Amino acid sequence: MLLGLKKRGFGEGRWNGFGGKLHGSESIEEAAKRELIEEAGIEAIEIEKRGVLLFEFENNPEILEVHIFGVDKFDGQPTESEEMKPQWFSIDSLPLDQMWPDDRYWMPIFLSGKNFIGKFYFKDQSTIISYDLKET
Repeated sequence: MLLGLKKRGFGEGRWNGFGGKLHGSESIEEAAKRELIEEAGIEAIEIEKRGVLLFEFENNPEILEVHIFGVDKFDGQPTESEEMKPQWFSIDSLPLDQMWPDDRYWMPIFLSGKNFIGKFYFKDQSTIISYDLKET
């Protein structure tokens, strides 16, 4: 699995998937493809939406809506960007202790090929207060 080490901003120092915010009128899938090019230097050829997660943090009214995609085919070689340092990991050695704490809950569903929806409520960036996660 290709992950990126976040080099700056929200989530700095964690291994994560690639992504970001929508620009203009682009679709969520278009944004996912653009972010993959910007952050890892590769172009998604086969991309499939697999999940939607909502994240809420204590004392912060903003709810983050994150759409999870799987990319089975891509063009190019992963290349480090200003924001992310890409690295391949075997499924058996994902750096879960250096990823967001919610990843250990939804990642097994993703890796099994199933789709999912969920909501995670955090105290801070390292502590989950509660969560709800379902296969769809």
